Amino acid sequence: MDKELYDKKVKCPICKNEFTTKKIKTSALRIDKRDTDLYVHYKTVNPYLYSVWVCPKCGYAAMEGKYNIIKKYQHNIITENITNLWNPRDYGKKRNIDEAIQTHKLAIYEGNLLNWEKSYIGGLSLRLTWLYRLKGDKGLEIKFQKYALTIFTDCFSKEIFPMAGMDSVSMAYLIGELNRRFQNYEESIKWFQTALKDPNIKRKRLIENMVRNQWFIAIEEHKKLKQLAAKSEENNEESNDIEENEKEQKGRIKIEQNSNGDRGSKIGKKLFFRGAL
Repeated sequence: MDKELYDKKVKCPICKNEFTTKKIKTSALRIDKRDTDLYVHYKTVNPYLYSVWVCPKCGYAAMEGKYNIIKKYQHNIITENITNLWNPRDYGKKRNIDEAIQTHKLAIYEGNLLNWEKSYIGGLSLRLTWLYRLKGDKGLEIKFQKYALTIFTDCFSKEIFPMAGMDSVSMAYLIGELNRRFQNYEESIKWFQTALKDPNIKRKRLIENMVRNQWFIAIEEHKKLKQLAAKSEENNEESNDIEENEKEQKGRIKIEQNSNGDRGSKIGKKLFFRGAL
């Protein structure tokens, strides 16, 4: 792993502190496979562990492409809300999954404080989804997946592409796939169709194939869900019919019992009074 990483010198734009953070050598990356939500599995060290840079002195955290874009008027926001409460720690060495999760959560918190683009927050949330998948925490994986989906859906028509490193085709596909995973099939199919209608899709053969595959899967899963719902409704109706029949039968038995009881009571009274006369 040491050969895959190198130290990147960084100067914090907030406190001017100089520090080093680990980066992955591009030549060392080896892709193993891709998940349908665009998560890439690597045979080598995972670059997602080192996506966020964190100043060990003041606590300023952001993704590499965003780190030096902060405006001067925003410096006080970090100083007042982060630095004054910061317990100095160094994320510049090798990171494990938990440390990577901490850096992403810190970057999300600070991104919201700085009122940065929602798509940036969505991108961090998506990466948190992947990190929790690596950790094996399904509950938090789903939580941040839903958070990312909500943000991306809202941003699609409001922000300028690229968003979170994705063009319009990839983003439409991702929104469709996340909806499919949550069984929002009508929304999923709509977004896959949006991706297929995008004129840029012909230049993205890999994404086009993924869109068509997942679109077909979404349609089939939707059909099965409808069939199960119809069968369940049919079973409920049959169950209700049986219950109604049972109630009718019980009602008839009760009426017959009451009828026989009244007849016996009348005969008894007649005999009693006859004996009294």
